[in-house]
Amino acid sequence: MKKLLALAAVAGAVLFVVKRNKSAKAEADLWREATAPTKPLAGVSTNGSAPKKATDAASNN
Repeated sequence: MKKLLALAAVAGAVLFVVKRNKSAKAEADLWREATAPTKPLAGVSTNGSAPKKATDAASNN
């Protein structure tokens, strides 16, 4: 009976560690995705405003 109880305790501990590691990996993946640099879109500056075209800037002078 003691061996069975010890085996159940070890199995529970292993499941706890596996679940915790899986959760930590998911959190790390989410953080990496949220903080990853993105490719700039064509025609949009990094601050969100549309940049002036070179021809527009030359004609304004």
